Amino acid sequence: MRKIGTILICGGIGSGKTELSRYLISRGVPVYDSDSRTKALYDNEPELVGRLSSKLGLRLLDENGRFDRKALASRIFNDEVALRDCEAVVHPAVLSDFREWRDHMTDREWCGYAGSIPFVCMESAIALGLPLFRKEFDYSVCVNASLETRIARAAARDDAGPEAVRSRMESQVRIDGNADFYIENNGTRDELHQCADNVFRQIGRLLSDN
Repeated sequence: MRKIGTILICGGIGSGKTELSRYLISRGVPVYDSDSRTKALYDNEPELVGRLSSKLGLRLLDENGRFDRKALASRIFNDEVALRDCEAVVHPAVLSDFREWRDHMTDREWCGYAGSIPFVCMESAIALGLPLFRKEFDYSVCVNASLETRIARAAARDDAGPEAVRSRMESQVRIDGNADFYIENNGTRDELHQCADNVFRQIGRLLSDN
């Protein structure tokens, strides 16, 4: 199996990590969106939902047999024990799904972005702080922006008021750990893309040297 790098893309709400992921995809880099893939696991993996129901002691299917996201959200909201119980079931499933996805990427023709060594990315707001994922990545890239910028972006994106966005930010899991690279994203998309090119060229050289 050929050498392939693994890069984590992280950042808080409104930082621009999803915009960075979209840019990388446009350049031909495979990116695993952990949020959408986790939702797909809930919808398509009944065994996962069954294990989660047993762990939480909660029915997680609605009257139509579909996964009830609201029931899960209300169960783990402001309940640290329930949240940890949920994570103990879901995080290993996501990691297994990511590894399987990454294995499928190894035979793809490499786009050549940032160097000759192919790599894939995972976009996740929290993986940097999870011990389970810690050895999974060669390098991590954190996208930052000022609080005011992040609030404005998230409010416009979600059609929500600034206070509602601020409340979501305060409830977001804090990242425990330092990223290898940081991108300050307080400007335009073109500026973000230029910063990304600079950072990933550095990563490309490091992957090539190792």
